[in-house]
Amino acid sequence: MKNKGIIIFLLILAVVIVAVIVGDYVSDRPNRSKPNPFAYDVNEFKTVDPDLIHYKESKNFRIGFEEPAAITIQNEKIYVTGDNRLKIIGLSGNLLSEFPLSGNPQTVEVLGEKIFVAIENRVLVYNEDGNILNEWQSLDENSLITAIAAAGTNVFVADAGMRRVIRFSEEGEILGEFDGKAEEGVLHGFIIPSPCFDLDINDVEELWVVNPGLHALENYTFGGNLRAHWKNTSMRPEGFSGCCNPSHFTFLDDGRFVTSEKGLVRIKTYKRSGEFEGVVAAPNKFVDQGRAPDVAADSQNNIYALDFDKKMIRVFEPKENTGL
Repeated sequence: MKNKGIIIFLLILAVVIVAVIVGDYVSDRPNRSKPNPFAYDVNEFKTVDPDLIHYKESKNFRIGFEEPAAITIQNEKIYVTGDNRLKIIGLSGNLLSEFPLSGNPQTVEVLGEKIFVAIENRVLVYNEDGNILNEWQSLDENSLITAIAAAGTNVFVADAGMRRVIRFSEEGEILGEFDGKAEEGVLHGFIIPSPCFDLDINDVEELWVVNPGLHALENYTFGGNLRAHWKNTSMRPEGFSGCCNPSHFTFLDDGRFVTSEKGLVRIKTYKRSGEFEGVVAAPNKFVDQGRAPDVAADSQNNIYALDFDKKMIRVFEPKENTGL
C-alpha cells in the first residue's frame, strides 16, 4: 500500500513537471512571449528637436560606386574611393578625373600633390594622374588600415587590426607607434570592437584619435603622449552610444569636430572643447541601423557625408548660410 502511494505521488509530480515545461515552451514562442523589461527602445531618439539641427541638406549626388569606401576634401576638390577606383570630383559634383587602384581601398588622404590610399595593410601613394609614386612596406598580417591623416612631413595611420597608431615619414619610413596607453599601468589602450578606428589632424596640427570602445576622442602629441581627451556616452543627441562610436570624424576649418555614428546613425558637431554644439543630420535622415557615413568638410564649413547605404555624397550646409 505504501509503495502504491509513492507511485501515485511520482506520477502526479511527473504530470506537474510536464505541464510546467509545456507552459514555458508556449509562453516563449515569439508570438506569445512577454516583452523584455530590459529592452531599450531607441525610437524616441530617431527624431531630434528641430532647434538642435543646425544644418540643412542642400544637395546630393551619386558617385557611381557599388561599394563606396572613403572620402576626403583637399584643394577644393573631393577625393572619393570605391570599387577599386579613385574619383576626383568638383565641389558641385562634376567629375574631374578618375583612375584605377591596385586593390580595394579602405581610406584616402591628400597632402599637397600626393594621394595616400590604404589597401588592406599597406599604403600606396599616387599623384592625380593615377601614377603610383610610392608603395610602402606592408604592415603585419593582422593589420587593417582604417584611417590616414597627414601634416607637414608626418603621416599617421590608424591600424584597427593591431589597435595602434603608426607614425610614418612622408616617404613611408616608420618613425614610431603607440597603442593609446596614457601611462604605465593604464590598461585600456585603444578599445576597438569593430573596424571603426579614425584619426585626424586639426587646423593647429593637433592629432586626435577616436577610442571608439570608450566613446572618446583623445589628443596625442606626434610622439604618442596623451595630452587631453573628452568623452560622452549617451543615447541622447549630445552623446555616443553602441559598441564603437564615433565611427568617423573630421574637423571644420576652425577646429570644431564633426562626428558620425553607426547603429543610431547621425552626424553632429562639437566645439573644440568637446562640448556638444548641434546636429547636422538626424537618424531619420538615414537607413535604419545603417552604416555611419564617412565625413569631410570644405573651407565654407559645408559637410559632405559619404552615405554608404544610399551610395551617394550628401552635402549639408549651415542653416545660417541658407537663411533658415
